[in-house]
Amino acid sequence: MPDWVRDAIWWHVYPLGATGAFPRPDAGPRPRLLRLLPWLDHVRDLGANGLLLGPVFASSTHGYDTVDHFRIDPRLGTDEDFDRLVAACRERGLRLLLDGVFNHVGREHPAFQRVLREGPAAPTAGWFRLRWPDGAGPGTVPEHDDFEGHGDLVALEHANPEVADLVVDVMTHWLARGADGWRLDAAYAVPPQRWAPVLARVRERFPDAYVVGEVIHGDYAGTVAASGTDSVTQYELWKAVWSSLNEANLHELAWTLGRHDGFLETFAPFTFVGNHDVTRIASRLHDERHLAHALVVLMTVGGTPAVYAGDEHAFRGVKEERAGGDDAVRPPLPPTPADLSPLGLPTFHLHQELIGLRRRHRWLHEARTEVVHVENERLVYVSRAAHGDGRLLVALDVSGTGGEVPAPGAGEVLAGAGRVRGAAGEERVLLAPHGWAVLAG
Repeated sequence: MPDWVRDAIWWHVYPLGATGAFPRPDAGPRPRLLRLLPWLDHVRDLGANGLLLGPVFASSTHGYDTVDHFRIDPRLGTDEDFDRLVAACRERGLRLLLDGVFNHVGREHPAFQRVLREGPAAPTAGWFRLRWPDGAGPGTVPEHDDFEGHGDLVALEHANPEVADLVVDVMTHWLARGADGWRLDAAYAVPPQRWAPVLARVRERFPDAYVVGEVIHGDYAGTVAASGTDSVTQYELWKAVWSSLNEANLHELAWTLGRHDGFLETFAPFTFVGNHDVTRIASRLHDERHLAHALVVLMTVGGTPAVYAGDEHAFRGVKEERAGGDDAVRPPLPPTPADLSPLGLPTFHLHQELIGLRRRHRWLHEARTEVVHVENERLVYVSRAAHGDGRLLVALDVSGTGGEVPAPGAGEVLAGAGRVRGAAGEERVLLAPHGWAVLAG
């Protein structure tokens, strides 16, 4: 993992939605990517120092049906607009992570269209996993593997050296233009050993590139080791945060923190409580008071955290399993941050407070977490530096009564609210109903 990632906190945005580009077609390039420029100071003011962009390359509809990996989607603008965004990020000290959709391409991709025209003899036929009927020739439409039943997303054959070359060329092209790394979309759909030689070739030219794979279930540590990625998306923690808060079952979160601690032995997971594929955390939680608890966990455990654009202002949005079901969680942003409703400012200030706390304790990126007390509605854990003597104590209460919990070694309250009492080594902290506190160790 590159050293700079230890201080990375990402602001994740879905550009086609945020700029109002989706799903409208355009006759020519429109510089909507530049609509993100007024938001870069917002990212910096939040305390983040990285911009994670969803798909920006030419596609047919939602960005994940790519037709040209080497061209900015004309709905977003041109290469020159991308260069302006990169320059603006650099001026503010922001890193840039791009979304690499490499498991599949859109049905309109020229390589697949050539297959449809020329049949099995097409030079690009080997790029895909195809099944031809007997007697197939030019104009025959084959069956093909796709992404999770979406026929317009044609799966690539990553065992083909030409496909590997394509991925290397795309990744190095945009790293050379100023990107700092890649999110590998649907990385779990490609055998992890296929990524390893590709990423090795990329790092020959760009050794400081950060690569995180989208992985939902499975062997996270094994995938990182086999693929050569730096990290994977920590969906286990995402799920445990909201479901344990909703069900008043903090045993689930305690168990998951143990799993999370194990991952940190070999890599720093990519952590989040919201992204472009899931219901907004403010909508997912049954009690809005627990939005703070979710953010506290995100910012006090090990990993590389990301905030999904709008979550810092408590945006609402429910994902639905239907056509257009992502639209509610991928809305247009207003022209500038000044146009946001002031109703979201308390959540924004909470993000600033907790991101600031994380920045003052840089060791949290690789922190180890130990649960010291757990019951259904109360949880206390300690985050410790993997090397050195850094220590924070976190106490959460989701009950309607509040109460006192063990807080061994607790010092001053650094964030939240609580009252510490008891003799040294036997400290306890009193929390209000639905309260929380982060305390010095």
